[in-house]
Amino acid sequence: MATSSGCADNIVLIGFMGAGKSTVGRALAKRTGRYFLDADALIETAQGKAIPSIFHDKGEAYFRELERESAKWLAECVRGSIVSTGGGMPTVVERLRDIGTVVYLKLPFEKILGRITPQERERRPLFHDPAHAERLFRAREPVYEKQAQIVVDADRDVETIVEEILSSVEN
Repeated sequence: MATSSGCADNIVLIGFMGAGKSTVGRALAKRTGRYFLDADALIETAQGKAIPSIFHDKGEAYFRELERESAKWLAECVRGSIVSTGGGMPTVVERLRDIGTVVYLKLPFEKILGRITPQERERRPLFHDPAHAERLFRAREPVYEKQAQIVVDADRDVETIVEEILSSVEN
């Protein structure tokens, strides 16, 4: 597996909210027999509360610090896994490549908007206002591109995406 770090066996999925990181990550883990780790779920477990509550109680800056800490832990402690990052992690973590091979699940904002239901918006504090979410998307897109070693079109079925990732990582 190609990578620029000692974590050659980790695959790190990045992309905006709703791009499919968790869905693709679970499918990759199942296909490869690896563990699946969701960085947001790790933060929620460590904090004992959901992300919207963390945002409400402590603010976004505090949450971003938690993302930096979780990235450090992932880089130091995790091997042989599929890691799904939060949508904002690439904007606060200098080198996601220290965790493993970085794969950007690229999806146009219009498609993301169609995937995020009103109920899901409640669980995503930065998506409460779709216009704000679009501004975030536009600001983050170049960061995702810069962080990624592999860019994958996420507007396809999960199995096709998994196949492309595995083919790209193995080359």
